[in-house]
Amino acid sequence: MKKNNTAQYLVLTVIALTALIASWNMYRSPDSSQFGLVLFIVAVLGIVAVAIMWVVNGIALKKFIIQRTKEITQTEKESLLNFPAPMVIIDDAKQIVWMNRDFDKYVLDEMHAYKMYIGDLADFDFNKLYSDEGDKIRVNNKYYTVKAVANKNTGSNFSLVYFDDNTELHNMTTEYLESRPAVMLVAVDSYEELMQDSRESEKAKVSAQLEQLMETFFDSTTGVVRKLSSSRFLVVLEYRYLRTMIEGRFPILDKAREINIGERMTVTLSIGVGNGGKTLAENAEFARQGLDMCFGRGGDQAAVKTGDGFEFYGGVSKGVEKQTKVRTRIIANALRELVGESSRVYIMGHSMADLDAIGSAVGLCALIRRLGTPAFVAVDPNRNLSDQLISYIRSKQSDEFFVSPAYARDNVDEDTLLVIVDTHNPDFVDSPELLKMCGKTVVIDHHRRMVKAIENSVIFFHEPMASSTSEMVAELAQYFGNECKLTACEAEALLAGIMLDTKNFVMRTGVRTFEAAAFLRKLGADTVSVKNLFSSSIETYQQKSMLITNAEIYDNCAVATARATSPTMRIAAPQAADELLGIDGVKASFVMYEDGGKVQISARSLGGFNVQLVMEALGGGGHQTMAGAQMTATLRDAKHLLLDAIDDYIEKSTAK
Repeated sequence: MKKNNTAQYLVLTVIALTALIASWNMYRSPDSSQFGLVLFIVAVLGIVAVAIMWVVNGIALKKFIIQRTKEITQTEKESLLNFPAPMVIIDDAKQIVWMNRDFDKYVLDEMHAYKMYIGDLADFDFNKLYSDEGDKIRVNNKYYTVKAVANKNTGSNFSLVYFDDNTELHNMTTEYLESRPAVMLVAVDSYEELMQDSRESEKAKVSAQLEQLMETFFDSTTGVVRKLSSSRFLVVLEYRYLRTMIEGRFPILDKAREINIGERMTVTLSIGVGNGGKTLAENAEFARQGLDMCFGRGGDQAAVKTGDGFEFYGGVSKGVEKQTKVRTRIIANALRELVGESSRVYIMGHSMADLDAIGSAVGLCALIRRLGTPAFVAVDPNRNLSDQLISYIRSKQSDEFFVSPAYARDNVDEDTLLVIVDTHNPDFVDSPELLKMCGKTVVIDHHRRMVKAIENSVIFFHEPMASSTSEMVAELAQYFGNECKLTACEAEALLAGIMLDTKNFVMRTGVRTFEAAAFLRKLGADTVSVKNLFSSSIETYQQKSMLITNAEIYDNCAVATARATSPTMRIAAPQAADELLGIDGVKASFVMYEDGGKVQISARSLGGFNVQLVMEALGGGGHQTMAGAQMTATLRDAKHLLLDAIDDYIEKSTAK
């Protein structure tokens, strides 16, 4: 009804009512009763006419609204049906009950769509689907952002779901990421040692094979390869090709081992990869850090460095022992100068210090004292695995070598030097507080490089090819000068450390290992006295036997779990791990026990199984043949995690 019509009807109604009232009053008056009667009848007829007009107009308005509503509803349906994006309506069971033409054309035809559970179309996250951001899916090689709107006004259970096609944006983003440049630094491990006894013809042949390998391997990419020196190459390539190499776990490492030098020597590569940096220069720096990490872990592997950290691939070879001792001499001279500038020196090993940690610390402490600088070994007297060696040194030396970490912390000044031996991880040291308090630190370690390492050390002497830290200290002693000669018991402490980590010169033993042992023997080290340091109590022997008895064979790995804990378990567990390697068919051994609310794991192998990678997956580390880990978990849960780590290592190894 129009507004002007309504006003007219109201005016007519008011006039009719006024006339009705006036005619009624006139009808009651004796002088004008007949005229009043006529007027009254006319007023009544006027009111009836107005009422009829109201009813007729209301019916017309209702018809108008119904007609227009039909037209609007039809327009809405046509708009949804022809909406330029795929769209469906789903019920409360998430079944498709209606779809528009674009959905039928580009996503799914009506023969398959109707009554289909929409979750079968793609793996929807329904919480995201009803959010403002929507959910991202892929259907028929197209990418959509999908949003759903529930019908809350009418109380129905239907929801409108529409698909925003962002395939072009996705493809552009993917192409941008795939074409991002990555930097690789490829180096031949221990190139000088490999070539020092080779003929010129052999050197030329190996050089040609290396160049051919690099050209052949990277020819399938759009990358650029440049030779930096006889043993180093620079590669810049797109991420799409790097991703393929990562998925294949860098097959170039296996191809390099096919290059032989002479009868027994093979070539291995270390590859540092920088990816994900903001600039090409940052990726180059990442690649350099990755290559340094490879060298620190023994070579024959690839380290991919991104802003999130490192990922490692390969690392199956034992590496080549360096014959030259030039670096050792340089480190010895630098250490002598640093000691001369210090007021006192504390030497500290890893927590639960073993014979290698204490032996190397004792040898270094004696050398520093001969230079005239006060030096002490900081070791927890209640938590170590070297009580016999500590007692032996105390019985032979008039001066006290050993102090507690608490004593060392109370006597630290700005000129104090802290030397960390047999570890480079700040979380593994005997006293992290002492490490934080000392401004000058030196690290001497032989374990393969871990991602987390002590930073800002003045000297970082790291030799992953050395058998032990005691071997490294024995070599340093040869360059400290004649005035720094070790006594027999001090030499025996170093020899004990070497024998422990080499399993009596069986594991990880090189030419330099025997040279160091010979040097110590010349100083008066008695092998019988050293052997006595390895003697154990009857309780320790029983614990070791119990662990071996409880061992299970899992995928050529011996896994033993201690059913009870005791103070001697710290010594029995690694001994049991060594013994389990003597079982036929066992490639690696793992011994687990609880200590101090945590699960300790000792891992050993003969070289064919890299226990370091398994322990790193559990938060630990070590060597290819000897490693360990510490976990905050129950013994049962820790065992499941260990078996999963073994499965993962075997799967990756066999997938190469």
